[in-house]
Amino acid sequence: MNDVQFLVESGIGRITLNRPRALNSLNHGMVLAMLDHLETWRADPGVRAVLIDGAGDRGLCAGGDIRAIYEDARAGGTASLRFWADEYRLNLLISRYPKPYLALMDGLVMGGGVGVSAHGSHRIVTERSRVGMPETGIGFVPDVGGTYLLSRTPGELGTHIALTAGAVSGPDAIHCGLADHFVPSERIPDLLDALTSRPTEDALKSIAEPAPPSALAGDAAWIDHCYAAGTVEEILARLHAAGDAAATAAKEIEAKSPTALKVTLRALRSAAAMPDLETVLAQEYRISAHALSTAEFAEGIRAQIIDKDRAPKWSPATLSEVDDRIVDAYFS
Repeated sequence: MNDVQFLVESGIGRITLNRPRALNSLNHGMVLAMLDHLETWRADPGVRAVLIDGAGDRGLCAGGDIRAIYEDARAGGTASLRFWADEYRLNLLISRYPKPYLALMDGLVMGGGVGVSAHGSHRIVTERSRVGMPETGIGFVPDVGGTYLLSRTPGELGTHIALTAGAVSGPDAIHCGLADHFVPSERIPDLLDALTSRPTEDALKSIAEPAPPSALAGDAAWIDHCYAAGTVEEILARLHAAGDAAATAAKEIEAKSPTALKVTLRALRSAAAMPDLETVLAQEYRISAHALSTAEFAEGIRAQIIDKDRAPKWSPATLSEVDDRIVDAYFS
């Protein structure tokens, strides 16, 4: 398994996602290898902390292997169900890991990349970080614990991120509770060096800097007002009436799958009331399993990833056509 590399040095168990040409996207073998090593390292007294990063200079991880999921969906297969089951177990293990789990969230961190980083105990962003859950753009719904994380951001920032499928900066990620520490990218080698000789907290304290202001925090007033509405239709109406920035967000949302938008909003509201990540992951698994059986998901991947024509033919094509029966099926 060369797609993910493991090394223990100076008490640090290091995981490097090693598919730089694919933006380090996760496949099933990588997930299983990570589960195995994390379980081993948990009981190894020679490992005092774990660190995950990505090969190349573009980012930690752009998500799951969408092409493989697309082929599975078109063939009516079940390989994606097994992949998600193990991926979500990995997300839960990371959230409960008894040793410091450091994630270097430099560059792109999308979808499944959020799942292997933002549930960790020490999440580090840089000025290059772009963190997001792009699922509604491919007819899918935020998973890997994404609805858990986004439903617990200040105000309605998480709803905005989920429905627009937009990526946020490192400072925005810290403000939203998706990250903890800001380290300039040029100082990452210094951090890695400090971790070899100091306790985790001391190393971070010596290298991390105050994060720049969060631009998203400055938009909280209109975001909280608009996204507090109970339906996607009402959210869009409020956005169109709230000024230029809000209207731009509305246009981004209107390009997404109407079905995925409605399912995502209900999933977020439901996740907010759930007691823990494990319960939310169970709900996300039900949603993902149903999505795999729909033409919507395959069409979204086709348009964005396979043919790249950026012209998905959503069905239903409008929000008004997405009734409760369609949404309920994702949660059954």
